[in-house]
Amino acid sequence: MVTSITSETEFDALKSNGLSVIHFYADWSEPCQHMNNILADLVLEDEFRNIKIAKCLAEDFAEISLKYNVSAVPKFILFRNGVQVDVLDGADPIQLNKKIQALLTKGDKTDQKVEDISLRLKSLINSAPVLLFMKGSKSEPKCKFSTAIVNLLKETGAEFSTFDILKDQVVREKLKTYSNWPTYPQLYINGELIGGLDIVKELIENGELNDLLKLNNSKPNLNDRLKALTHKSDVMAFIKGNKQVARCGFSNQLIKILNQTGIDYETFDILSDEEVRQGLKVYSDWPTYPQVYVKGSLIGGLDIIKELEEAGELISTLKGTPTFV
Repeated sequence: MVTSITSETEFDALKSNGLSVIHFYADWSEPCQHMNNILADLVLEDEFRNIKIAKCLAEDFAEISLKYNVSAVPKFILFRNGVQVDVLDGADPIQLNKKIQALLTKGDKTDQKVEDISLRLKSLINSAPVLLFMKGSKSEPKCKFSTAIVNLLKETGAEFSTFDILKDQVVREKLKTYSNWPTYPQLYINGELIGGLDIVKELIENGELNDLLKLNNSKPNLNDRLKALTHKSDVMAFIKGNKQVARCGFSNQLIKILNQTGIDYETFDILSDEEVRQGLKVYSDWPTYPQVYVKGSLIGGLDIIKELEEAGELISTLKGTPTFV
């Protein structure tokens, strides 16, 4: 639905977060009415679902129009997080679409970069049941704090792995923000931050560290959990929502196609578990959803399923033993 701006406060709020497109228009202008119809169609497109689209009567909001140099209508101003990033004068739906697509692509790349770093860190801290981020290695610590915590862990007799932050500046800097812990060393058990040297000393004094270390054998790590989930049914679909209520256009299309095959399958709602949602992307090296698995092996996403359906191979693939795509 295209939002109709009714106040300056609403205008400021709408453009303040994320990507927004605001159409300055006039009721008497036929080109404006045409573009309002175009916008009404755009908001229904799945690829634009995260964009806020609004229209603002230029004559009713003279101060806003003056601030953004609206001297003729239709005029479109594109904002990202409150900052004007592009503008379009005139009724040109093709150019408007191109400008929105360009901003989406730029935003996706920025978001993907941040997400890639977060996924890498999440994968790292879950790569071993007990993991110590330190300067140097278990056999050759490179600072007194790392030496001290390594010696304390060795005294417990527990198995632990280490990651040398001196060899990876990105991990060294970003992990501080990711875990909201500004110093090293950092100890993780089952992917959960325990703390640094002082915290480990306190846990030893209180007799709690050994209990935490014992727990690492009872809680499955993320990869084990993902393996179990992908093998839960012969055909598993990881989607947004479930069979009854799909929560995005791609998931809805996939469910319709799978239902038409008549083959039994189960779904997992990735919106219900952020750890699975992010971890599965790394586990299967497949960055998007939905994802379909047959007997634990990845088939692919919606496009692959459509290709198999068009080629008449979908049912045999779902029944057989697939290969990775």
